[in-house]
Amino acid sequence: MDWGMQSRMARLIPPETGKAFFLAIDHGYFLGPTRSLEKPGETVADLTPIADALFVTRGVLRSAIPAESTPNIILRASGGTSVVGPTLEDEHLLVHPEEAIRLDAAAVGISVFVGGEYETQTLNNLAEAVSEYERYGIPVMAVTAVGKELEKRDSRYLALASRISAELGARVVKTYYTEDFDRITETCPVPVVIAGGPKTDDALEVLNFVRDGIDKGAIGVNLGRNIWQHYDPVGMASALRAVIHDNAAPKDALDLVAPPPAKG
Repeated sequence: MDWGMQSRMARLIPPETGKAFFLAIDHGYFLGPTRSLEKPGETVADLTPIADALFVTRGVLRSAIPAESTPNIILRASGGTSVVGPTLEDEHLLVHPEEAIRLDAAAVGISVFVGGEYETQTLNNLAEAVSEYERYGIPVMAVTAVGKELEKRDSRYLALASRISAELGARVVKTYYTEDFDRITETCPVPVVIAGGPKTDDALEVLNFVRDGIDKGAIGVNLGRNIWQHYDPVGMASALRAVIHDNAAPKDALDLVAPPPAKG
């Protein structure tokens, strides 16, 4: 592994713990102005110092994330579809390596839709990205997306998609949590981070599935809505960091989250 690749991977996955906390704020690339992310710069201002990296589009990075906040960046590099279109799967590569270099990206993220109509196209996107970005020492993170077919979130499918992504050269794989998450990590030869899954205001539920996923081989998370749509985003992010980097028990980390607001 070349020095540049080693340096970028160490920025993403601090060698002191070998774990990683990625904050996903790329949702607007297909959802538009998502709740709590209408003004992304304001949303993540207090969260950026807590996370190890931001997963973000080039447009939001340029327009809303101050360079002086010095976040590590995973640049969303595939897209081209929207939630109101016929499918989310018809993605293409949208960002060239030279632009990622100009934006000081530590990595790029590419979605793949294994088993879908656009399987070949999106897997080719990943393979092409690996070939192009590795030339400049930039790691590629594969995102095992399921589009609108949420029933695909089972370990057999996700293990398949994760392994294929690693075989094509992804340095990191982002995939959904399942109760038998070790079925995924034990057959994926590169680091795996847990995707967010369904939105919930139950902080302990999130902390529990993250703890279980890490215990079963994940190196960390790439979460979004369960942090910045939570009633206490900073507390939630701090609790997740404690679980990921400090090996905290979920019930202990929960002390960092404010009590739920009173109803009525």
